[in-house]
Amino acid sequence: MLAKRIIPCLDVRDGRVVKGINFEGLRDAGSILEQARFYNSEMADELVFLDISASIESRRTTLEEVLKVSGEVFIPLTVGGGISSVERARDAFLHGADKVSVNTAAVNEPELISRIAERFGSQAVVVAIDVKKVNGEYIVHTHSGKMPTQYEAVEWAHRVQELGAGEILLTSMDRDGTQEGYDNEILKQISTSVHIPVIASGGAGNLEHLYEGFTKGHADAALAASIFHFRTYSIRQAKEYLHERDIPVRL
Repeated sequence: MLAKRIIPCLDVRDGRVVKGINFEGLRDAGSILEQARFYNSEMADELVFLDISASIESRRTTLEEVLKVSGEVFIPLTVGGGISSVERARDAFLHGADKVSVNTAAVNEPELISRIAERFGSQAVVVAIDVKKVNGEYIVHTHSGKMPTQYEAVEWAHRVQELGAGEILLTSMDRDGTQEGYDNEILKQISTSVHIPVIASGGAGNLEHLYEGFTKGHADAALAASIFHFRTYSIRQAKEYLHERDIPVRL
């Protein structure tokens, strides 16, 4: 069985790491470089760098910061926010990204997924899917959760897989920052109906939540921010906890 991954996420705005609740009420969570160095030393499996206001502000990701981070970490780095063309994806790779994450641009222009995958390989394309429950349905949202789309989450997950996505980053907007646990209902629906890896995101508040994301949600990786940024737990603690409960992890 493939090892399950633990992935800290740097939500970046105005040159700092930030963290909010339900995509709102952002608070400072430290220096980008200090957090990146910490996660590298902690042997996180990967690191995600999301410029959370790039799509809203119709600009490209802050690649100077990406370059600084890539120079400090020796683990796979995924970069997202404002990746709206093959050229912008290329720029991110040239600045040290191993993968790019697309969300808003992919909904606006689904074929972008295929074009990036054809140019750089499916393994380099992560499609971020931000979902919110609306009238009992999980609806995909864009622009950092500001705009609902016509897509239902499972339907969109199947579509991005067909278009060549190598991985899905699934974030529950309802759970984001609440530390109440992942939304394992939609996580399981998607994880068990696609054959590409699915990363759980939104709601991790303790180590049991990570465990449940893998066992109840069938996720391939667990992304978390608050519990690691504010040092509630270390990556090592998380992995040891999971290992003791028979979840395969890299120690």
